[in-house]
Amino acid sequence: MPDIVDIAVGNGNFTTLVAAVQAAGLVDALKSPGPFTVFAPLDAAFAALPPGTVQTLVQNPPQLGRILKFHVVSGKFTQADLAKLGTVESLEGSPIPINCTDGFEVKNSTVVIPDIEADNGIIHVIDRVMLMG
Repeated sequence: MPDIVDIAVGNGNFTTLVAAVQAAGLVDALKSPGPFTVFAPLDAAFAALPPGTVQTLVQNPPQLGRILKFHVVSGKFTQADLAKLGTVESLEGSPIPINCTDGFEVKNSTVVIPDIEADNGIIHVIDRVMLMG
């Protein structure tokens, strides 16, 4: 079974995410055994950010890394697992609120495709880039 990075690379809807992970130097970490739960923003989610935001972040790898780590949780959590928890702590260190009462939302994002199994974890596809705070 492919790992989280291989799934993202092979999908075609995560080109910005893959480029960001490469720019932040997180490829090896996300290819490690984990397991991880990744909230993966679609390319459209990055495109919806204010103009110049992605370019600015790519030029600032430490800040980019913090934002990307905010989208990753240690452990493998399905939608059903997350619904029971209500909140999880990101690798960045900030809490990520989970709401499954009406759909499946994480922080300010809607999960459009949940529970994509990977060799080293699970991916939930989201429609917005999550920011800390």
